[in-house]
Amino acid sequence: MLKNELDVTLHRAENLKEKPDQRQLGFGNYFTDHMLTMRWNKEQGWHDAKIEPYGNFSLDPAAMVLHYSQEIFEGLKAYCGADDSVLLFRPMDNLNRFNDSAERMCMPRIPTDKVLQAMKGLIYLERDWIPQSQGAALYIRPAMIATEAALGVRPADEYIFFIICSPVGAYYAEGFSPTRIYVEDEYVRAVQGGVGNVKTGGNYAASIKAHTTSQQKGYTQVLWLDAVERKYIEEVGTSNIFFMINDELVTPPLGGTILPGITRDTVLQLAADWGIATCERRITIDEVIAAAEDGSLTEAFGSGTAAVISPIGEFGYKENTITVNKGKTGPLAQRLFDDIQCLQRGAAADPHDWIVRVK
Repeated sequence: MLKNELDVTLHRAENLKEKPDQRQLGFGNYFTDHMLTMRWNKEQGWHDAKIEPYGNFSLDPAAMVLHYSQEIFEGLKAYCGADDSVLLFRPMDNLNRFNDSAERMCMPRIPTDKVLQAMKGLIYLERDWIPQSQGAALYIRPAMIATEAALGVRPADEYIFFIICSPVGAYYAEGFSPTRIYVEDEYVRAVQGGVGNVKTGGNYAASIKAHTTSQQKGYTQVLWLDAVERKYIEEVGTSNIFFMINDELVTPPLGGTILPGITRDTVLQLAADWGIATCERRITIDEVIAAAEDGSLTEAFGSGTAAVISPIGEFGYKENTITVNKGKTGPLAQRLFDDIQCLQRGAAADPHDWIVRVK
């Protein structure tokens, strides 16, 4: 054992795993040799921080996460730069959002500066796991769970924070080809005053039924409508969504029911940099249908950490098919996809200081 300057104990794995074929990574199928963990309780606060071999947790059957779903997580990526560097894209934004989620779920906030340094140490240790192939990266999953063994609905008094890493390829099997999206008008994802803007597992559990149904119908993802009137567009299951209508880039506003995406914010900033008009406003599915019919809708795409930019070629709604840009990828989606990837790999200017260097 040895200590680094952040008081994180390092336990190296004795037996390292065989690296997977970079051409067959998929998403979330493989995990690296090590993970970062630290614990929290009322008496000690955050303590026992360590980088240790990847392995199982031992939880009491009464652990409160298993009964009351006190759990949050984040997702970001590490990239290989052109000069053999290792780069992170906007990691502090992810950690700040993690703390926003923690506050909403009555969980302890993490010391973001210290966690970022510890994360960098973990990624540097696992740098040989970062894929070199285009479009691939090392996915980083910070998470926190309530571990106190107790029954009764209240905030837990004990937690584990951890970070695991997974080499990933393209999120969708289609790669960067346009996806088919099913518009869900029966089930809902979130309501005002709920936790729709929080990255907590319950939001995703609630989406599985609709997502499974959409896949059975041949669609890639679900587009959620608002929970009250079932007409205002909110977000795709794993992405925020954008529409190019009459040369204006439109996206639903942050109002407590959708996730404040880091890539969403990146898209809005880049579009502004490029002189493209942007608007955050409520937009109905009927407006999208009308814009598709009169030709004013020229592009639609999702944005998120996993897929970066996902062009949308078709929506399915109430047995109707809405085609966007003849089912082809639009020029703005392509430009955003290319430019964001260049930024993430350090191959483009970084005027907003989004890149954090690990190595």
